[in-house]
Amino acid sequence: MKKEKVLILKNICYTELVYDRINKKLNSKYTKDNIEKLLSYIIKETKESSFIKKGKNYYIINTKNNIVITINSNTFRVITVNLLHKN
Repeated sequence: MKKEKVLILKNICYTELVYDRINKKLNSKYTKDNIEKLLSYIIKETKESSFIKKGKNYYIINTKNNIVITINSNTFRVITVNLLHKN
């Protein structure tokens, strides 16, 4: 496993506000626990080549689930989750 993937899975954290932001972006009503399990699952199944570090953030792009997870590379805090736009 790539070093960044292991670090992210070990240290990932959430703020109270990010849960609402994720539900809004995904148009869902997941519980905090469901969000954490979902993101952990997506990160685990995403290939290391789809982890991109740009500036101070990691962008984890998972085309199977049509999702991009943005994580701060210093704090490992989830910033947001976006759906991929299909062309």
